[in-house]
Amino acid sequence: MHALTGYCDRWSARPGERVRFMVASTGGAPYELGFLRILCADPNPRGPGYREVRMPTSLDGERAGMDARAHPGSRAVAPALALPGGALVLTATVFPTAPGNGRRAAVLSLDAGNVRLTLGLAPDGAAEARLEAGGQVFRAATDRPLAPRAWCDLVLGLADGTLSVTAAPRSGVVASAQAKAAAFAASPVRVTIAAEAAEGGPLSPPATTHFNGKIERPVIWSGAADEAAVLAAARAPLPPPPDAPGLIACWDFSVGIPTQLAAEIGPAATHARLINLPTRAVTSSGWDGTAHDWRGAPAHYAAIHFHDDDVGDLGWPEAFALDVPEDWPTGFYAAQIRNPAGEDMIPFFVRPKAGARTADVALLVPTFTYQVYSNHVRPGRGAEIAERARSWGALTETPDMNPQFGLSTYNSHSDGSGVAITSMLRPQLDTRPRQMALMDPAPDGSGTYRINCDSYIAAWLDRLGVPCDIVTDHDLHAEGVAALAPYRTVIAGQHPEYHSWAMMTALEAHIARGGRLMYLGGNGFYWRAEPSADAPHALEVRRAEGGIRVWATEPGESYHAFGGGYGGLWRRVGKPAHRLVGNGFSAQGRHLGFPYRFTDAIADPRVAFMRAGLADAVAGAAFGDCGFMGGGAAGFELDSYDTTHGSPAHGLVVAKGVVIHDDYGPVNEDMLIHRHPRAREDWSCADMVFFETPAGGAVFSVGSMTYAGSLLVDGGGDTVGRLTANVLRRFLDPTPFAVP
Repeated sequence: MHALTGYCDRWSARPGERVRFMVASTGGAPYELGFLRILCADPNPRGPGYREVRMPTSLDGERAGMDARAHPGSRAVAPALALPGGALVLTATVFPTAPGNGRRAAVLSLDAGNVRLTLGLAPDGAAEARLEAGGQVFRAATDRPLAPRAWCDLVLGLADGTLSVTAAPRSGVVASAQAKAAAFAASPVRVTIAAEAAEGGPLSPPATTHFNGKIERPVIWSGAADEAAVLAAARAPLPPPPDAPGLIACWDFSVGIPTQLAAEIGPAATHARLINLPTRAVTSSGWDGTAHDWRGAPAHYAAIHFHDDDVGDLGWPEAFALDVPEDWPTGFYAAQIRNPAGEDMIPFFVRPKAGARTADVALLVPTFTYQVYSNHVRPGRGAEIAERARSWGALTETPDMNPQFGLSTYNSHSDGSGVAITSMLRPQLDTRPRQMALMDPAPDGSGTYRINCDSYIAAWLDRLGVPCDIVTDHDLHAEGVAALAPYRTVIAGQHPEYHSWAMMTALEAHIARGGRLMYLGGNGFYWRAEPSADAPHALEVRRAEGGIRVWATEPGESYHAFGGGYGGLWRRVGKPAHRLVGNGFSAQGRHLGFPYRFTDAIADPRVAFMRAGLADAVAGAAFGDCGFMGGGAAGFELDSYDTTHGSPAHGLVVAKGVVIHDDYGPVNEDMLIHRHPRAREDWSCADMVFFETPAGGAVFSVGSMTYAGSLLVDGGGDTVGRLTANVLRRFLDPTPFAVP
């Protein structure tokens, strides 16, 4: 585990607003704290030059450390529940995704401290009833494991000194077992769904024996089990009759799907709180394929998918809180924590005071994309980059070295299902300044990503002497177009891939009112991501239909639990990147950069401003053949112009970075058959696009993820930097553009 690390409670703050920081220091070791303004985050000694400014505060200096741990695994926890004496029956319908993995798994557990009753799975995957009482363990288990990824009704009965368990697959043979057991004379009890509560100190896990898979309709009954009646009740429509004999509690997961509360619809109303962000809006046993939107048929979505590696809010105690000083300029910042055992830099962003913009340019920092990718576990990555990172003085901890902090939506859970939800309330170890992300194949390449790449844009603006204000994706989602209204020009960063509906409509509104947009990256405006109203720190992604993706949504599960919108590509819901910025994701390959070449369109009078001072801005001339990302300006992920997907017909492709390389292939949503409908040079390319908008605004897009790495070549004096500066100057000129 990382010896010293932390996280903060928000991505951005204005002067006077408070940012809370949570820090874990192994063994409670003290650490040194300081705050930095990051001017260029690239640690590569042969790069553009790492630059920071120390920002003194009253919090600086040695601070006492606190030990804290991460405890993955989702579950639902209900308030204390009073039980009548006598016989009990527990039931639940399950869809196990990792039975027989060598570990016990709890489905429904009642705990009174000195006695516990649990319905779950044995290490071999068999259905198990388990009673722990008076230092003894009584168990009954079926003689065969449950089938993976198949619905099965489970029943635990405890009556007259006999403990029984039944597994009744919806398609298959019923199996039962029983054993002698003590009585369960305990009340009240804690109820845990998908795990067992654990006792221990503050560093111990609060729960164990996590279940992997879907759980539907956990129910507690009083009285002896009538197996036929209990199974019939498990398959009957909800809610149960209010006078159902013996009903103590029944949790209906079809209620409150967007929330972090599992509704209990029985007489006790003991609603359960969800811990660590399990996945909702998943199909349940009643789903028959006729419904795909859970909002229209919630009874078909009466299950929750729990995972033993889900992570939400780690819940660490506050270590310190910063009230952002009034005189701090807008920009990239980090809380730097250090001691002999480790170092971390916890990033955050400072915006200008409300109503007091300091620039005509807003740099839109893609914090949605940061969070969606954060903690992308790539096995072996830490060892691969360790030597270079140490020699550069870069941070060395990586997600694969710290899986306890959870996964990225580019990973799969331990049961093979895709990670759909990601939290910011945890250390995001691959989303840090002064960090390398990969072994760049270019000799002088930095191998940077996320914050480090977007800092290239901020550093380039600084060298131009052009001030900019910071707006994050989270700000844009919360405030809509009002967050962009003060600015003539908005710059979208190196990889703005993920957006919510509110963000996309805000960007459309910015352009519609005559605003200017410069998109200096690639693979942008591609996937939908939506935050939770109940847990705003969480983002959800549903990878529906096409798209370059490492997992796909299950049938019937393409609609977000958070907000209910259809998930997947923006192209599939009528908001293609092509229409917004003129180009869209069309090819992907290795982290290699290649040059652009100007096209005949560079001579068009409409873009005369681009050619200012550039004698080499003529058709056929190459530029951008070097850079700090992959060695060139066009590479990694590429966006091309395509009017069939919405690129404006009057758009000008002023340059093309064509990449013909064995490792570069098309996005799969373009492949209707095994042959691409366009010539390779028209899709395996970064198209530099310019177009005007009816309200006097304009859009400029470069279509490449490595472009930002070329902005600072020769201190910005190379063609890439000068061309982009020409565009920026014209975009800051209030003179309206005219659509031809």
